[in-house]
Amino acid sequence: MPDFKGKTALVTGASRGIGEAASRLLATYGAAVVLVARSASDIERIAAEIRADGGQAEAIACDVSDYASVAKAIAMCKEKFGGLDILVNNAGLIEPISRLEDSDPEEWGKIIDINVKGVYYALREALPIMAAQGSGTVINISSGAATSALEGWSHYCSSKAAVLSLTKCAHEEFGDKGVRIVGLSPGTVATNMQVAIKASGVNPVSKLDPAVHIPPTWVGETICWLATEAGDAYKGTDCMLRDAGVRKAVGLI
Repeated sequence: MPDFKGKTALVTGASRGIGEAASRLLATYGAAVVLVARSASDIERIAAEIRADGGQAEAIACDVSDYASVAKAIAMCKEKFGGLDILVNNAGLIEPISRLEDSDPEEWGKIIDINVKGVYYALREALPIMAAQGSGTVINISSGAATSALEGWSHYCSSKAAVLSLTKCAHEEFGDKGVRIVGLSPGTVATNMQVAIKASGVNPVSKLDPAVHIPPTWVGETICWLATEAGDAYKGTDCMLRDAGVRKAVGLI
């Protein structure tokens, strides 16, 4: 089991799904967790529940598409806990799903603002802190969409391809400074995003039986695993949770 006592983790998109699961598990393994999301009431509730269970948690309302908001959240994290050891760039959206000719340019751009710029903003603020410490782990939530083309997902596929590139670039620039930067491609997860995908009826992913989706806790456990030395094998690239070997190593099968 990971031991994160004395470590501080910040998780974006922490109000539900993968972000919530990761936050709860990081706290279970001893980390002080900063939950970041736009939905203040949800993250405040989750943080309170973590504290009630004996963990350390703080909630910071933040819009990751706004640089100043991200910078403030990370600065508050450092001020409260003295540093930042684990950053989970999880915040991301896929709606509205639509073919290129039917897409709304403004809505298409919002996905890039959240899925790409949100990751960049957090990297921009967190990496210098980790480099100064001489240690730290960044886990960028990626997707098989990073290397695939799917009907109706031009915004999402493009954004995840950009996140994979950011993982590679961040590793190139900070990998020799004691900072581990990895990506995690979870596969299909039983979250609200899959509900929206199912409702769209677009491309083969929407046709999947919901029973095949893995629970968010599996992704949370893998995030915790990657935040240990196990993550060294995936520096600058994506770890694929569909891989049976990875699931076995994490203890999921």
